[in-house]
Amino acid sequence: MADIATPHINPKGAPIADTVLMPGDPLRAKFIAETYLEDVVCFNEVRNMLGFTGTYQGHEVSVMGSGMGIPSISLYSWELYNTYDVKKIIRIGSCGSLQKDLGLYEVVVAQGACTDSNFMYQYNLPGTFAPLSSYRLLEALQAEAKNKGVTTHVGNILSSDVFYNADETVNERWSRMGVLGVEMESAGLFAVAAASGAEALGLFTVSDNIVTGEKTTAEERQTAFTTMMELALPLAAV
Repeated sequence: MADIATPHINPKGAPIADTVLMPGDPLRAKFIAETYLEDVVCFNEVRNMLGFTGTYQGHEVSVMGSGMGIPSISLYSWELYNTYDVKKIIRIGSCGSLQKDLGLYEVVVAQGACTDSNFMYQYNLPGTFAPLSSYRLLEALQAEAKNKGVTTHVGNILSSDVFYNADETVNERWSRMGVLGVEMESAGLFAVAAASGAEALGLFTVSDNIVTGEKTTAEERQTAFTTMMELALPLAAV
């Protein structure tokens, strides 16, 4: 299957693993491949959305950028699931904390993903679809976190289509509903996984706290979120 090209992925015969880690930033994908994987090959360079396959602790795993927003991650995840027979996609990204006591660099795991996107409309469902992560992957992730002594925060996140919102009250309203943080992709990923009969999980490092105004730099977001990466990589063996 890896010799087939889609409009957005062209492996040119390079392998794509059953498990794909997807940061938003393709340079973060490159960092993960160079830092953690052995026997690395590049399987995608189309539009500079870099993808790599290698081994981690003896298990084959791929890592690929998703770009920003539900439209971007949904097209890449659809092609990975449906053309390349990928079984699991783990989004590893950053999020803005919507809770005052959820500080920089803490790890959030998405049990579910609220959204202001109209992405679910395409499925023509007779109600509101609740995009959820794979409980099997979530449970395995939590076991890995316990083994490593890492505290995670599991709950609801918001996948928003809007970064610069004209309504300045929205974050406070989501926060009152107990939503832990905001990002821009996971609801779409979870929906595509459900429609494809596959698995997905989202975990995030807090890059900024929207309540307190604390934030990290772009360089830190690219290379310093190693705890999250080291929790996600062993899921290739699950």
